[in-house]
Amino acid sequence: MIKGQRAGESAIAVDVEKGKSYYWCSCGKSSKQPFCDSSHKGTDFNPIVYKAEETKKMFFCACKQTNNPPFCDGSHNKK
Repeated sequence: MIKGQRAGESAIAVDVEKGKSYYWCSCGKSSKQPFCDSSHKGTDFNPIVYKAEETKKMFFCACKQTNNPPFCDGSHNKK
Protein backbone atom coordinates (compact mmCIF):
# COMPACT_ATOMS: atom_id res chain seq x y z
CA MET A 1 0.00 0.00 0.00
CA ILE A 2 1.31 3.44 -0.93
CA LYS A 3 1.58 5.79 2.05
CA GLY A 4 0.78 9.49 1.85
CA GLN A 5 3.04 12.41 2.62
CA ARG A 6 3.52 13.34 6.27
CA ALA A 7 1.05 15.97 7.45
CA GLY A 8 2.22 15.93 11.07
CA GLU A 9 4.42 14.13 13.55
CA SER A 10 1.86 13.01 16.12
CA ALA A 11 -1.70 11.80 16.46
CA ILE A 12 -4.63 14.22 16.21
CA ALA A 13 -7.23 13.73 18.95
CA VAL A 14 -10.82 14.09 17.78
CA ASP A 15 -14.02 13.77 19.80
CA VAL A 16 -16.13 11.62 17.47
CA GLU A 17 -19.90 11.26 17.69
CA LYS A 18 -21.69 7.91 17.54
CA GLY A 19 -23.17 7.24 14.10
CA LYS A 20 -21.27 10.05 12.34
CA SER A 21 -18.92 9.26 9.44
CA TYR A 22 -15.44 10.77 9.23
CA TYR A 23 -13.34 10.89 6.07
CA TRP A 24 -9.65 10.52 6.93
CA CYS A 25 -7.13 12.06 4.53
CA SER A 26 -4.82 9.30 3.30
CA CYS A 27 -2.73 11.46 0.92
CA GLY A 28 -1.47 13.97 3.49
CA LYS A 29 -2.28 17.01 1.33
CA SER A 30 -5.51 18.14 2.99
CA SER A 31 -5.54 21.53 4.70
CA LYS A 32 -8.16 20.15 7.12
CA GLN A 33 -6.05 17.43 8.77
CA PRO A 34 -6.74 14.74 9.72
CA PHE A 35 -9.74 14.87 7.42
CA CYS A 36 -10.13 15.00 3.64
CA ASP A 37 -10.71 18.23 1.71
CA SER A 38 -10.46 16.53 -1.73
CA SER A 39 -6.81 17.53 -2.25
CA HIS A 40 -6.21 13.95 -3.43
CA LYS A 41 -8.05 14.57 -6.72
CA GLY A 42 -5.96 13.31 -9.63
CA THR A 43 -3.92 10.94 -7.42
CA ASP A 44 -4.25 7.26 -6.51
CA PHE A 45 -5.38 8.21 -2.98
CA ASN A 46 -8.90 8.20 -1.58
CA PRO A 47 -10.18 9.08 1.88
CA ILE A 48 -10.79 6.28 4.35
CA VAL A 49 -14.25 6.34 5.90
CA TYR A 50 -14.63 5.72 9.63
CA LYS A 51 -18.12 5.52 11.14
CA ALA A 52 -18.04 6.08 14.89
CA GLU A 53 -19.58 3.26 16.88
CA GLU A 54 -19.66 5.34 20.04
CA THR A 55 -19.04 8.91 21.18
CA LYS A 56 -15.47 9.16 22.46
CA LYS A 57 -12.00 10.56 21.78
CA MET A 58 -10.14 8.85 18.93
CA PHE A 59 -6.56 9.44 17.80
CA PHE A 60 -6.26 9.85 14.03
CA CYS A 61 -2.93 9.43 12.26
CA ALA A 62 -1.31 12.60 10.90
CA CYS A 63 1.96 11.14 9.63
CA LYS A 64 0.07 8.90 7.14
CA GLN A 65 2.53 6.05 7.80
CA THR A 66 0.21 4.05 10.07
CA ASN A 67 -0.45 0.37 9.47
CA ASN A 68 -3.87 0.81 11.14
CA PRO A 69 -5.54 3.57 9.11
CA PRO A 70 -7.14 5.89 9.99
CA PHE A 71 -5.76 5.60 13.52
CA CYS A 72 -2.33 6.31 14.95
CA ASP A 73 -0.18 3.25 15.65
CA GLY A 74 2.98 5.09 16.66
CA SER A 75 4.54 4.92 13.18
CA HIS A 76 5.50 8.61 13.51
CA ASN A 77 8.12 7.48 16.03
CA LYS A 78 9.81 5.24 13.43
CA LYS A 79 11.98 7.12 10.95
